[in-house]
Amino acid sequence: MEAIGVLMTYPTSTYLEQQLDKRFNLFRLWNVSQKTEFFKQNAGSIRAVVGNANIGADRELIDSLPALEIVSSYSVGLDKVDLGYCKEKGIRVTNTPDVLTEDVADLAIGLILATLRQICECDRYVRNGLWKKGDFKLTTKFSGKKVGIIGLGRIGTAIAKRAEAFNCPISYYSRSEKPGSKYKYFPSVVELASDCQILIVACPLTEETRHIINREVIDALGPKGFLINIGRGPHVDERELVSALVEGRIAGAGLDVFENEPHVPEELFGLDNVVLLPHVGSGTVETRNAMADLVIGNLEAYFNNKPLITPVV
Repeated sequence: MEAIGVLMTYPTSTYLEQQLDKRFNLFRLWNVSQKTEFFKQNAGSIRAVVGNANIGADRELIDSLPALEIVSSYSVGLDKVDLGYCKEKGIRVTNTPDVLTEDVADLAIGLILATLRQICECDRYVRNGLWKKGDFKLTTKFSGKKVGIIGLGRIGTAIAKRAEAFNCPISYYSRSEKPGSKYKYFPSVVELASDCQILIVACPLTEETRHIINREVIDALGPKGFLINIGRGPHVDERELVSALVEGRIAGAGLDVFENEPHVPEELFGLDNVVLLPHVGSGTVETRNAMADLVIGNLEAYFNNKPLITPVV
């Protein structure tokens, strides 16, 4: 398989790069300065694309690669891959579900605790010597809070199970009610937000879920409510969220993702009721290596004419 060209779109994992280099003829898109010339010389040999949550495979890239047969995404979300166009052209698509579920769910709980108990602010308080001048202000407890989850898939369910350990009543919104689920279902996000104190975004990003958190939802969550986003940045109307946080129309937010990563609204930097993370939901050595192994496994399966491990298209 050393002659098979694989185009990696973004530098995500040294381990993944090394494993791809061992097995394929690897091209790194971020090192390409003259893309037109690059595609002219190499497009005929590139049969696979490895993308991620930053750069996947849009129509323009797909059209630049006439020999493309498979897109193996180093992520569970596929909003950066033109799935419809891939299906139309007969290009297979895989992702990395399941292996990152536990890490992302763990981080969601960590964000809740960090936001409600202001753990990051407490840390700065001690480091800056302010404890000597008096005790830190009182914060808000997590245990027993009503938790609403948008998207009760693998990650949403894992978050719900963890929140149950904190004696939190769980409710959810999804496109349809989940048969057999013990959690309370709401047919709209506004109704869910009105009924919970912590609202967690854990659904895939689609055109339907883009800005699913808008002004109406934020106002329904209210001045005592907290927003946690471990989904995708564009799930949230960022301008409306910033406005609500600055004006005190919601109590706080814990954000792992943003609309225009890595750019974050500077208005958030001075707020002590917001916890900001650099999209690290699956960012552990163990999980990122497992994701890389799944990417490799799907590519090897495809080029050896075996069933794909995690097929999407």
